[in-house]
Amino acid sequence: MIIGSMDTLDENHVDYPAIIQKALDYLREHDFTQMADGKYPIAGDKCFANVQRYTTRPEKDCKPETHRKFVDIQFIAEGEEFMGWCPLSPDLEEEAPYDAERDVTFYKALVPDSSIVLSPGCFAVLYPEDVHRPQTSVVEDAPGKVTKVVVKVAIDSL
Repeated sequence: MIIGSMDTLDENHVDYPAIIQKALDYLREHDFTQMADGKYPIAGDKCFANVQRYTTRPEKDCKPETHRKFVDIQFIAEGEEFMGWCPLSPDLEEEAPYDAERDVTFYKALVPDSSIVLSPGCFAVLYPEDVHRPQTSVVEDAPGKVTKVVVKVAIDSL
């Protein structure tokens, strides 16, 4: 997982693959607070953005997940959420088997459990070995409104 902020993107010392850099540039160049929810192409079916609005939820209602075919770039345009994370390992217990159509495996818990707060302008680049738990409320009993963009980047385009 790589965590960053659009404010310091040019100062980061990360050499992203070209398609991930293209996705980050797309995120920097658009005001998603003014865009409708939905799917927006960046590089055909190899890279696209999903704009979504939702209310964060208690941790117990959010399932950790991984993807096999796509890297996720999760970007917060408005609001904030906890992003849980752990590395993929044999210690994880699957909640359900891999769903190839949705490209997702859900897990019962993160082992070990680490969390960061994603706030406006922050992004997380999540590879297939990054188990992540999105949409969690920062304050347990205080759900918040979030506008998020999840860019999907095909693994075979890296």
